[in-house]
Amino acid sequence: MACSRAFMLLCMVVVSMVALLLGGAKATITCSQVVNELTPCIPYLERGGTPASGCCSGIKTLYSTAHTTADLQGVCNCLKEKFSSIHYSSNNVRFAAGLPAKCGVKIPYKISPSINCKSIK
Repeated sequence: MACSRAFMLLCMVVVSMVALLLGGAKATITCSQVVNELTPCIPYLERGGTPASGCCSGIKTLYSTAHTTADLQGVCNCLKEKFSSIHYSSNNVRFAAGLPAKCGVKIPYKISPSINCKSIK
C-alpha cells in the first residue's frame, strides 16, 4: 500500500515536469513506459533521503521524451488512473514536491495531488 501511495505522488512529479514541454496531438509514450521509468523512485517517495540514480534517470528520460500535449496528458492520465484510490501522507507529498530538484530538473509548477491533466498543454 505504501509503495502505491508513493507511486501516485511520483506521478504528480513527472506530470508537472513534462508539462513544461510544448506539444502537438499524437501520444507516443505508453503507460507501461511511464511505470517502468518511475518505479525506481518509489523508495525515495516512501522514506525520503536521496533518490536512486535510476529514479532520476527515469524522470529525465520522461521529461525529455514527452514532446506533445497528448504525451503530457497521457502520462498524467495514466498515473491518475492507476493510482486514483491511493491514500498518501503529507510526508509523501513533501518528498514528491522535492524530487525534481533532487534530480536536477527545474519545473515552474507546484506539485499537487489535485493536478488537472486537461490543463497540461
